[in-house]
Amino acid sequence: MRVLGIDIGARRIGVAISDELGFTAQPLPTIDRKQVRSGVKAVAAIVAEHGAERVVYGLPLNMNGSEGPAAVNAREFAAALAELVDVPLIPCDERLTTVEAEQVLRETGVSRKKRRSKVDQIAAQIILQGWLDARAAEQAREEEEGQ
Repeated sequence: MRVLGIDIGARRIGVAISDELGFTAQPLPTIDRKQVRSGVKAVAAIVAEHGAERVVYGLPLNMNGSEGPAAVNAREFAAALAELVDVPLIPCDERLTTVEAEQVLRETGVSRKKRRSKVDQIAAQIILQGWLDARAAEQAREEEEGQ
């Protein structure tokens, strides 16, 4: 099962896709988001192109767990996407993923100029990989309990 992960930003949408077995997340090119509708259409096209069966989207919660304007924006984007694709859309807490993505890029020696264009891509990869890992752990627990 292929799963698409997205990091919805005000200017760019980071995108990542899982392998067919759902073990690893790989980044895809970032989408420039000029208007909400064009970003939604671009993500819908990627869902169709890769045959994604689910979309995990980052939900940028405040540190106290409440939803602010960015979370509302992400939910609105997901609602618009749901009108174009017939796959489950799953929100995933994305607190600090951009910070983690920046750190990864710094540690790998990516220049500050190039980091700007890559950070959303890496954040989407982190969001998706976190969801894949949590899902695998849950399945392992269920199997263990069933034996």
